[in-house]
Amino acid sequence: MNAAIQHGNRRYVVARLVLTTLIGLIATFPAQADFEQCKANLKDRARAEGIDPSTINHVLDAVDYNAKVIELDQRQPEFTRSFGNYYHLRVTTSRVAIGRALLATHIDLLQRVRRQTGVPPHYLVAFWGLETNFGNIFGNMSVPDSLTTLACDPRRSEFFSAELMNALRIIEAGDVEVEKMRGSWAGAMGHVQFMPSAYLNYAVDGDGDGRRDLWGSIPDAMFSAGNFLQQLGWQPGIRWGREVILPDSFDYALANTGKAKPLNDWRKLGIKDVFGQPLAKSDIATSLLVPSGHKGPAFVTYQNFDVIMRWNRSEYYALSVGRLADRIAGAGKLRNTPPDADLKLSNGLVLQLQENLNTLGYDAGEPDGVPGPMTRSAVSRYQQSKGVIADGYLDATILEAIDKDVSSE
Repeated sequence: MNAAIQHGNRRYVVARLVLTTLIGLIATFPAQADFEQCKANLKDRARAEGIDPSTINHVLDAVDYNAKVIELDQRQPEFTRSFGNYYHLRVTTSRVAIGRALLATHIDLLQRVRRQTGVPPHYLVAFWGLETNFGNIFGNMSVPDSLTTLACDPRRSEFFSAELMNALRIIEAGDVEVEKMRGSWAGAMGHVQFMPSAYLNYAVDGDGDGRRDLWGSIPDAMFSAGNFLQQLGWQPGIRWGREVILPDSFDYALANTGKAKPLNDWRKLGIKDVFGQPLAKSDIATSLLVPSGHKGPAFVTYQNFDVIMRWNRSEYYALSVGRLADRIAGAGKLRNTPPDADLKLSNGLVLQLQENLNTLGYDAGEPDGVPGPMTRSAVSRYQQSKGVIADGYLDATILEAIDKDVSSE
């Protein structure tokens, strides 16, 4: 067995993290220098899209560059922490208790949403809890400042430019005053943190007052969340997924591939539910995730997991929403608790990993800095070649071994 796989080098990881952080900081300087020109270009685009010039000038003349937004974008928790770290901070005993209390308080409202959209009450409360801690943390950044700053950053300029145009339309329509349009660093707003495009397309007047108020109206927020999930493809009567127990001889290369199998296929491989019973005989399409590797929990996920992923493309987020919904509905804790880990994976570090895997012939897809299914599959194949458990889990030893193999090419 390769010794590099057996022994990590913490100093190596720290040095790489420092380097990628410095690169990120240096990259902000051109954005600051060109910010005024970028704003002028955005004004031109807004006028070309038919937005009222007085709204454009009123909003964009007052916009300031926010370096904190770029910093937060480069270390999103979905992409830099382990699943264990992420999960333990979000699916907490106190959040479950508050969620259960709010479920009881708002059950009549939530059942009305369910009848109209098909989304069960405990899922709506789970989204509410994950997005804003049940309305306690909306975010207090200027949405126009955040969106303009991100629109002027080259990495996702088009996405955030389009969201800025939508924010201008919301202000132009009188739905909210620019001074009150505050939210997260990424421009998400209200109880359920809708981006401006989602607000325009899916926000609903749930309390019948003629306004779509996602900040001050819980009925508006819950009906809007249900409408959004329905439009994303929510399937009534199907859960998000479940924790499962894998047999000792399980081939972990079959997990984390992003490819669905009939549930019956997993049953034939000896996978059982947490009570030790075989999985149901069903042809429903399912995937298998082991987000913490072979030492952590395993999950079979169904179609509604994919719907949650359309809300937020982080698997950690989707797993946390599903599990928080289960807990709010009365389920117990995970049977196999995910381990915490101190390794933080910056986008730059993952980007380099993906390039290195591609160089070594393990296809990780187009490098994007996000450790998705293709990256994990490539890591799994690399692990197989080294004779270790091929669970696709990233740690310091794997990062160092891959880097050394690239250096020796």
